[in-house]
Amino acid sequence: MFSKVYSVVLILLSVAINGVEAQSVNVNQSRLEANLLKLAEFGQDENGVTNRVAFSDADIEARAYIIELMKKAGLEVSIDFAGNILGKQAGTKPGLKPIGFGSHIDMVPNGGNYDGCVGSIAAIEVIQTLRENNLKTRHPLEVIIFSNEEGGVMGSRAIAGHLGPNALKERNITGFSMGEGIMRLGGDTTRLSEVKRDQGSIAAFLELHIEQGAVLDEADLDIGIVDGIVGLNWWDVEITGFANHAGTTPMDRRQDALLAAAQFIQLVNEVANQYDGNHVGTVGRIQAMPGAPNVIPGKVVLSLEIRDLSEDKIQMLYGEMKNRTSAIEDATGTSFEFIALDTTGKPALMDDSIKQEIANAARSLNLSVRNMPSGAGHDAQDMALIGPAGMIFVPSVGGISHSPKEFTSAADMANGANVLLHSLLALDKKLP
Repeated sequence: MFSKVYSVVLILLSVAINGVEAQSVNVNQSRLEANLLKLAEFGQDENGVTNRVAFSDADIEARAYIIELMKKAGLEVSIDFAGNILGKQAGTKPGLKPIGFGSHIDMVPNGGNYDGCVGSIAAIEVIQTLRENNLKTRHPLEVIIFSNEEGGVMGSRAIAGHLGPNALKERNITGFSMGEGIMRLGGDTTRLSEVKRDQGSIAAFLELHIEQGAVLDEADLDIGIVDGIVGLNWWDVEITGFANHAGTTPMDRRQDALLAAAQFIQLVNEVANQYDGNHVGTVGRIQAMPGAPNVIPGKVVLSLEIRDLSEDKIQMLYGEMKNRTSAIEDATGTSFEFIALDTTGKPALMDDSIKQEIANAARSLNLSVRNMPSGAGHDAQDMALIGPAGMIFVPSVGGISHSPKEFTSAADMANGANVLLHSLLALDKKLP
């Protein structure tokens, strides 16, 4: 009898001690920062600006560095057929679905060193911290470093089964198409269908990311809990007029496609400001043809992007913008054609139970929190299609992102990594 009671006491004592240990464990801030700054060196020029666009030599070199870090952390590393880097760690209970977490390391041209990279390095740091403290999870863990996020969330779209053949033809500034880039990263475009994961195949997915806006920084808050990631739709807008001599064609006889484009850009701004909400409409690219100073532009191709948490609202705004172009056509003698592009993302709401665990973890670490939408697209958007997902934001100083001046402090990065760590541990206990 005494032996049984003694054994029970030892078990309870062990559980209590391990619980206290888990609650008090934190990531190594110095190592986290050092690894991120080392990653920033891949693609860095003499002025300290890093260019690491997907498929570039710098991207490939940085991926090798990330794989080395993942292996040192004890992960079993592989590259899937879409070029995603996968790092797996077994759980203690066979049969449970994996908990995934991670981000990306590719950049926009002349981008910053924190977008995507904070979440990627922090994910590896979490694994390293668990290993150093001998903390085992019931669920298997999977760190995912997604390929070509900036060029259309390529890797996560493939996992969700939404990377179509048309997307593979798109090229970035490296000159490589997505299809060529996948092969360059160690993937295989002939086996992309094998990358797709079924809905319900993961227990949860978490992504830590810099906010890329100024909300947290200006409010002096530590952690953003993402309610949802906006959907975004892209169109090419082709405006056709009539190219003619700029010197001999009177102003009242012109069919100037560029003038019509300018009026359309103003229209996009007017419609977007006409309605309350967090939606945005943007024209970010414009090409006038034939592009000579002495020729009236006969054709213009420009981009239209609309973002919102509601797909219905995106379509409503698009419909109004499109309908109102008839007045521009009549006034300028031009015609408009709207071409929907394959590079789109559906709005994704984050899981309420995961949001609650993120909030609990932040408050247990005495960190201030705020619920907020994400105005930028992320890999978690596609991962939410196959399982419950959550996102953690940390402040971006000045709200600057996609710029060499992008910055997040080491303390804020560590705060986010610790919230990621403790959210993961809580979900591991809670999820079946």
